[in-house]
Amino acid sequence: MRLERLLSARGDEVAGIIRNPEQGDDLRAAGAEPVLLDLESALLEEVAAHLQGADAAVFAAGAGPGSGAARKDTVDRGAAVLFADAAVRARVRRFLVVSAMGADPAHQGDEVFDAYLRAKGEADAYITRQEALDWTILRPGALTDDPGTGLVRMEARTGRGSIPRDDVATVLAELVDTPATAGLTLELISGSTPVSVAVKSVAGN
Repeated sequence: MRLERLLSARGDEVAGIIRNPEQGDDLRAAGAEPVLLDLESALLEEVAAHLQGADAAVFAAGAGPGSGAARKDTVDRGAAVLFADAAVRARVRRFLVVSAMGADPAHQGDEVFDAYLRAKGEADAYITRQEALDWTILRPGALTDDPGTGLVRMEARTGRGSIPRDDVATVLAELVDTPATAGLTLELISGSTPVSVAVKSVAGN
């Protein structure tokens, strides 16, 4: 929702995927066109049809707190893989993923959070193998609802930390328009660098 507001405010045409039609008005209020679709059950062709003509696709879905290990697999891994395949099918090259710090397909442990980190890691690994995508994987630290500061630390490895959701959205909005960050997996926490400067830095500018 935060990203949709930012993109819409700068004049982009934005669509957001929801599976609960009651959320449609919230998306419209944010300036986005709601697309009713369940990524846990949708067919590849169906998702690809909605992506036709898009300049970029951002995967930010998650099973969410309270969900079990099975849904970590179907959403955090399965839906991300499906969305990537759909982007390839629709020839949408620019592809951003909101992953998680610590995501690793080889992560050990039997807790639900361990399953989550494995699922995210498996999805990331799959997406990085897609030569038809100009992908960037963003791995924020612990997300907070604090107001954004516009100041971040973004590197291949930042170490643990937290970051407001507002600032994650601001970074994503910059990354969408920075194809030089394609092929990078980046960790993100609060810091002292303005977002635009941080993005230019990792892009090599």
